[in-house]
Amino acid sequence: MTHQPLAPIPVPPMGKESHLWHPDSDSYLSRSERMRETGEYWSAVPPKIADLSIAVPADVSATLEESARALGELDAYAGAKFGMKSRVLGPMSSILLRTESTSSSQIENLTVGAKNLALQELGEGKGGNAAVVVGNVHAMESALALSETFDKQHLLSMHKALLSAQPELQAYAGRFRDQLVWVGGSSSGPVHARHVGPQPNLVEPLIDDMLAYLQRDDLPVILQCAIAHAQFETIHPFVDGNGRVGRALVHAVLRNKGLIRNVTPPVSAGLLTDTRGYFDALMAYRRGDARPIVECLAYACRYASATGIQLIEALDEQLEQAREKLSGVRRDAAAWKVLPILIEQPIINQEYLTSHLGLGMMTAHRAVDTLEERGVLDRITGGRRNKVWIHRGVLQVLDEYAAQLRRR
Repeated sequence: MTHQPLAPIPVPPMGKESHLWHPDSDSYLSRSERMRETGEYWSAVPPKIADLSIAVPADVSATLEESARALGELDAYAGAKFGMKSRVLGPMSSILLRTESTSSSQIENLTVGAKNLALQELGEGKGGNAAVVVGNVHAMESALALSETFDKQHLLSMHKALLSAQPELQAYAGRFRDQLVWVGGSSSGPVHARHVGPQPNLVEPLIDDMLAYLQRDDLPVILQCAIAHAQFETIHPFVDGNGRVGRALVHAVLRNKGLIRNVTPPVSAGLLTDTRGYFDALMAYRRGDARPIVECLAYACRYASATGIQLIEALDEQLEQAREKLSGVRRDAAAWKVLPILIEQPIINQEYLTSHLGLGMMTAHRAVDTLEERGVLDRITGGRRNKVWIHRGVLQVLDEYAAQLRRR
């Protein structure tokens, strides 16, 4: 029995232009290395997509509808479970955003455990990868602000937020690149690279075109996300952080088009289950077939919905166990106010409670004392400056979610 090949989603293939590369004269290269890194390279010339006509095969249309429905179910589930004005939904939305940011960073081989990330958010961390991932969280927050309107200034704000935790890259934060970038090969030059971005003078016109494409409302939203993401990664408009900003852009589109209103689905977690397939799909887009990247993102959206619901349920179970431990404590006690934020920030100190809940220092002290006495929190010595308290159950849920992705 022979199988018919899957119908492609044709898009104009990426063009290329030839250039010559000579390594910098002050680079520390041997004569043989200099010879190997000198020569012809081909930089990308992406096509314009603002007015792109896209024929979507029937089977892909069905997949896109199923994936959009799954995202809607996650969003509705969160809203129904916690209520639109619930104090829990905000923290739950924040932890899903943080989960997405962590997964997106992990695609770039930036890994960090839930404990170190929570300490970094608290100002008690030691920097390193945790600081970089926190920068990605801030970029995601900026992406949701971008969802109000697609323009270059918001895009640059996303990038600036992303690089805020990397001092060595501050000079490039929030700026389109004015130099060549490439993926793979050698840091000494693009001659052996897998992908060389467009020449710097092409970057802003291509970004303008991509943003114009995102203004359209005649396309399935997830398909529009996938093509915009692939185009963004092909343009590679920044010196660093292109992958993480490009994945944050997906969320800006999902929010702008109304597919998501309440939460940030961990779409990058779905991409993380098959990073090779994800990168191969980007290459297929550049060759003129958008089907692989569209299917890749559609799967990631379904994965985000299913596992996002499981994550919400597991975290809500931790909250319920904490409520049982507080049984008998007066309902107007400050300890009850602290419970919901333990989802968002499972490591706290008294200063955090005063700044985020407006509690006085004595009230914050009584609250953590009560939570510690009842077995909700444990005191640890993980802080650099202050006493900190930890909710081990929430951290365990988050670490188990990350381990599930690594196993896949």
